[in-house]
Amino acid sequence: MPVTVNRILSRRRLVVRLAASLVLLLLTAVAASAEPPQRIILDTDPGVDDAIAILLALNSPELQVEAITVVPGNVTLQRGLENALKLVSLAGRCGVPVAAGAELPLVSKLETAEFWHGQNGLGNVDLPAPTCRPDPRFGPDLIIELVHRYPDEIVLVPVGPLTNIALAVRKDPTIVARVKQVVLMGGSLSGGNETAVAEANIYGDPEAAKIVFSAGWPVTMVGLDVTNRTLFTRAHLTMLRRTRGPQNDFAAAALEFRIERAEEYGIAGSAMHDPLALAVVFDPTLVTTCCLPVDVETRGELTRGKTVADRREGREGGPCAQVALEVEAERAIQLMLARLRDK
Repeated sequence: MPVTVNRILSRRRLVVRLAASLVLLLLTAVAASAEPPQRIILDTDPGVDDAIAILLALNSPELQVEAITVVPGNVTLQRGLENALKLVSLAGRCGVPVAAGAELPLVSKLETAEFWHGQNGLGNVDLPAPTCRPDPRFGPDLIIELVHRYPDEIVLVPVGPLTNIALAVRKDPTIVARVKQVVLMGGSLSGGNETAVAEANIYGDPEAAKIVFSAGWPVTMVGLDVTNRTLFTRAHLTMLRRTRGPQNDFAAAALEFRIERAEEYGIAGSAMHDPLALAVVFDPTLVTTCCLPVDVETRGELTRGKTVADRREGREGGPCAQVALEVEAERAIQLMLARLRDK
């Protein structure tokens, strides 16, 4: 039977309606999946791997960097502040506040790590003088201000000693209930890198670390158990050098310094301590965690700075930290490369 004109038009209208419905469904799905950038405060002691973490944060659309606060650790406070300003200037992001925090740990004597990071903290790579200027606010005060401005939205990302975070909690304990979570680089359940049992950031200010772990807010600990397995090797360096750009070229030169240092000790690459912790903020699937009560030893003659996790069955009491124990190391490195290429 011949198809009438009306039937053809009817079919066409049906197809158009179905197509329109499909487009609407797709647009709705995209809108539902498009989450706003995560607000973070990056607390850092720049350092080579800190520098990579800063550039990774500034080049990740999933993150809104509300501030960078500087703490002494790998280098002195003033050197770290200058390095942070140089990196923010290199990325063309002077709108990000960069503020100095505490000059010294709460109790410990400051011990810096120029051997691993170069005399300037940036692998002895010379960057131009910063065009960005420091924020005049005290780092812990800026943390408090931003947490209250954006309640339940801020993720604190400390990748150095925890002095600034502890000072903020001491001054205003109410921020604990208003911080979304803390994702920190520090600690270890499998041995240290500063001492036989203590990781460098925790060892740098154990009293501050004890405050942070016991505060009662959600903590994710990205420590040596996973960062020591996330190595940036010479093969990765070759990949990065296939592209060019100011940030790209700085990262390649600074990471080469760290790779050479690691090779002196028979290690195949530079551990991406701080960049991994930063990446976990927007891609938590990079690591597998276990919920464990974690405390920090502050008095032991041989164990000061050790992070102690209670793994006993049926344990009760105490805040629980999500401790990263497994990592998709190569996927993490490739993510870092993708964000730095051509920049």
